[in-house]
Formats: sequence, structure tokens, C-alpha cells
Amino acid sequence: MAPSFDNENFLFNFAVRDGNGVKGIVDSGISTVPPAYIQPPAEQIDKKNASICDMPPIDLSKLGGPDHDGVVNQIVRAAETLGFFQVINHGVPVELLESLKQTAHNFFGLPAERKAVYRKEVSPSPLVNYGTSFLPEKERALEWKDYISMTYTNDDEALQQWPVECRDDALQYLKTSHELVRKLIAALLGNLGVELDDSNIDTFIEKKTVNMNFYPTCPNPELTVGVGRHSDIGPEPAQKIAPLPQAVKKDGAARYREFVMLDYIKSFFENPHDGKKTLEFVKLNSA
Repeated sequence: MAPSFDNENFLFNFAVRDGNGVKGIVDSGISTVPPAYIQPPAEQIDKKNASICDMPPIDLSKLGGPDHDGVVNQIVRAAETLGFFQVINHGVPVELLESLKQTAHNFFGLPAERKAVYRKEVSPSPLVNYGTSFLPEKERALEWKDYISMTYTNDDEALQQWPVECRDDALQYLKTSHELVRKLIAALLGNLGVELDDSNIDTFIEKKTVNMNFYPTCPNPELTVGVGRHSDIGPEPAQKIAPLPQAVKKDGAARYREFVMLDYIKSFFENPHDGKKTLEFVKLNSA
């Protein structure tokens, strides 16, 4: 018989402290979602009035041809509205993707005590963090996911500190997808001056968050693998970030303050997902 997860303290200890996560809860044989994972009614998606997206995949092979600007516009519009998009002809080998998927499933299939070694509070490496939900000690409703986050500094440290079950495929994927991200950023920056005239900059900033995590959801496991910030495609922790001069000139005033990247990172990871709070961190009071 499955244990009762109605007691939030018991659930927290089982899922978070002991490292069982969502997978452990489902594997226990539950038939209903525990109350701690149910969003308040006011924050739940209105499925009856939700619209269906029929945005076609974006063909990245066209970035190098006469359709370049059209592809960039598709990416910008998707980032403004949905916050994500599907791409084809991206150059990442299918064999690598399949191998990485299996590697991730293998890791999450390990016994809880093997995964719990990498919990934030006890992890032997500052580069590795295993957990469930985003910030379970502060969230009003827990997130139905488990994850492992592996920070890349250099190849040697990754090979020494990343979990042996993940490191080889994850490192290869990081390098391959890094080139893809650079390609996308280069395409966007080349058209940014044009897009500033008719883009919803607030929405674009709010949507473009990328990290390196594996998420299994149950009972039919799904998987998301992301690639995180790299020194070649993102700011260093000590770097200052400020509004683009052309954006300030267009609006007549800055909407966001200058900040240090490390302060933004701390704010993001020390607060639960809650609406637009991440954006509020850098928005000026008069904006």
C-alpha cells in the first residue's frame, strides 16, 4: 500500500531530504497527486479557454540563406509569445540526443541514496545539484519534477566532479548545443536593431531563461535537457548589465536598472518561481 503524502512534513522529508523526489512518490504506488503539488485555483491554467498553438518548427538550415531574416523573426515572435519553439535541421546528432536521454533516465532510475549525495545541502561539488521542485522550502505549491543541474567550468572539473553516470554524454551535448546557442544568438543580435522598433521587450526578457537540467515527470516519464550559460555566450558573474542605449533612446527612459550578473543569479535561485518577480528585480520603480 502506498504511503500517505497528505502530511506535508512527511512528504518533504521523503521527496526532498531523502532524495526520493517525484519519481519516488510515483513509484510508491500513489493514485492521486498529493495536495502539496496542487496549485491554488487562482493560479491554475484555464484549460477550457486555453488556445492551441500550431506554430510550425523553425528550420535553422535557412539561417544561412535568403530566408535568414524570416527565420530570425520567427524566433523572436516565438520568444515573445510562447517562450519556446521547436527547431529542425539544428545539427545536433540524433544518436547523441538518444544516448543523452537514456543517460538521464539511467541517473533518475538510481536508488534515492545514490542521488541524494548531490543534494544542494550536502553535494561534494559546488558544480552539481540534485533536487526536486525549484525551491521546495519556499514554494506555495511544489513543482512536479526532479532535476540534476551540472555547472560547466572546464572539461577537467566536469570529468572530475560531474556524476559518472552523466558526465560523458552531458559534456558532449554541452559542447554541441553550445554551438547551436551561439548560432541563434548571432542571428538574433544581427537583427536586434530592427526588432527593437516593434518587439515587446518586457515579454522577450521574461521568457528567455535557459538552464542545464534533466526533468523526469511521471507516470509516463518525459525529459527536458537544457544547456546553461557559458562564458562565450553569456555574461560572467562580475559583469555589469545595463539597457541597450538604442532601447533607452526609443523609449525616452530606461525601464531597467544596471546590475551585476551575480546579484541577478542569486535573486533567481533564492526565490521561488512566482510570476514576474525575476523581472521585477531589475525593473526601475518608475517603469
